[in-house]
Amino acid sequence: MPAWLTPLLTRRMLICVFTGFSSGLPLFLLLNLLPAWLKTEGIGLKEIGLFALIQFPYTWKFLWSPLMDRYALPWLGRRRSWMAVTHMLLIGAIAWMGSLSPKEELATIAAVAVLLSVFSATLDIALDAYRRELLEDAELGLGNAVHVNAYKVAGLIPGSLSLWLADRLPWVEVFMITALFMLPGLVMTLMVKEPGKAPPPRDLRAAVIEPFREFMGRSGLSGALLVLGFIFLYKLGDSLCTALATPFYLEMGFSKSEIGIVAKNAGLWPSVIGGLAGGLWMVKLGINRSLWVFGIVQMVAILGFAWLASLGAAPATPERLASLALVIGTEAFGVGLGTAAFVAYIARTTHPAYTATQFALFTSLAAVPRTFINASAGWLVQQLGWVVFFLLCFVLAVPGMLLLFKVAPWNEARKN
Repeated sequence: MPAWLTPLLTRRMLICVFTGFSSGLPLFLLLNLLPAWLKTEGIGLKEIGLFALIQFPYTWKFLWSPLMDRYALPWLGRRRSWMAVTHMLLIGAIAWMGSLSPKEELATIAAVAVLLSVFSATLDIALDAYRRELLEDAELGLGNAVHVNAYKVAGLIPGSLSLWLADRLPWVEVFMITALFMLPGLVMTLMVKEPGKAPPPRDLRAAVIEPFREFMGRSGLSGALLVLGFIFLYKLGDSLCTALATPFYLEMGFSKSEIGIVAKNAGLWPSVIGGLAGGLWMVKLGINRSLWVFGIVQMVAILGFAWLASLGAAPATPERLASLALVIGTEAFGVGLGTAAFVAYIARTTHPAYTATQFALFTSLAAVPRTFINASAGWLVQQLGWVVFFLLCFVLAVPGMLLLFKVAPWNEARKN
């Protein structure tokens, strides 16, 4: 066995595969499967774009994360009890959503989608805290890269398999099958042990106040604002770029089956390679330099969408399918790298004593662009057209890179 593979083949890395998959599947259902379902049922782009607002719980999950830091449900321990309950709630919400009619029950679908977002955000809090306590400091880069890689692969279920099934089965059955893919994460939750490295805060007041006091005291006001600004901006460009990815492919003339088989699967191996390579490169580069290198690749990937849009809508041909595969593959590789470094940076920035609340605060801030700014994607496309829209996304990626000079200097002593 090659020595460079040894760090990947551990029980903790295997657990990170399951945490990433369970974390990613509900979000990608909202980002990919839900818009495709609504569009094929005759719902307009403006309405679909506004559905990005249902993801607001991802930006506000830090509000209830102190409760999860302080309290445990009556079984399985502080982290695992929340993980188990939210897995089960997500299975029920996904199945329920598929039983509704977009034309007749759009408001109900929106309400169920909000519930799904709340359950998914709550699961993220528990999984992030569990993973931070599980991994040693030296494993943060690789472990979070494995988590992000599995997170990306999870997108192939609602973004590929489910779309392929939608051409062959009723939507209610498609959503039922998609819901069942949350079961592996539930089984993992029941089989692993509670890490229990950090004791719970002494009371709810401490759970709410101390995480913020510790962060501000460690970084100072100006340092804290720079870190928070970076977390907000680093993923802004690529997040907006993919907000309407599936409707974009459909408008370019590709069928649901072609999107499912070609577009999504073309991103599988680049995503796997990007995630694993990113984790292994971070061992050598450190998190700071990885943010620089991977961020540049992430930016360049956005330009592929502008190029594909410039080709215009036309019937699919082998050449067009190859172009689509190239664009998706580049995006999966570049964004996979950037996300791996970004999540590792967030994990490093949290204090082990306040894992759930600080991790939730930082990831909530990172989700703001995806939730509120992405809601304008449909309007921006109608005003600018697809090509200019994607060029705008590229420009919006620049400010986050510029902040690296302050928050993660290239020549700073390496931190893992």
